[in-house]
Amino acid sequence: MFDNSIPVFTQFLNALSAILKKAEAFCEAKKIEPDALLTARLFPDMFPLRRQVQLACDFAKGAGARLAGIPVPSFPDEEKTFAELQARIAKTLDFLGTLKKEQFADAASRTVTLKIGGQDMNFPGATYLSHFALGNFYFHLTTAYDILRHNGLEIGKRDFMGGI
Repeated sequence: MFDNSIPVFTQFLNALSAILKKAEAFCEAKKIEPDALLTARLFPDMFPLRRQVQLACDFAKGAGARLAGIPVPSFPDEEKTFAELQARIAKTLDFLGTLKKEQFADAASRTVTLKIGGQDMNFPGATYLSHFALGNFYFHLTTAYDILRHNGLEIGKRDFMGGI
C-alpha cells in the first residue's frame, strides 16, 4: 500500500510543482497578471486552478495519513499566489516524507471512514486507495493541468508525468 500511494503522490506533486513554475514564468514572459491563471476555471461551476492544487494536496496527504493510521494534518486553504501554492505542495511533500512503510503494514484491510454527503462511508484501505483517493487526486491534478494548458501554457504529457 505504501508503494502504491506515497511514491505516486510524490512523483505527481513534484510534477505539479514544476508545471506551476512554468505557469509563473509564462505569466512573467507574456505580461499576464498571475491571478488570471490562478483564478481560471474550465467551466463556471468548477473550482479555479488554486483550489484544484489545494485539493490535489489534500487528497495526497489525506490518503497518506489515513492509510498510515494517523490523523490527517489540516492545512488552511489560504493560498493566493504561485509562491503560496508551491509552499502548499512542499508542505504536503514534507508530510508524505515523514510516513514510513511500516505504518502501512495493515493499510489494505484498515477501515477508512469518511463523511460523504453527511453520511459515514467505510472503506477497506485498499478500496479507499484504488477507488476513491487516487481517482480524486488524479482528477484535481489533471484539472489543474488542463486549466493551464487551456490558457496557453505549453506543457505536455512529460510535464504531467514528471520524473519516473
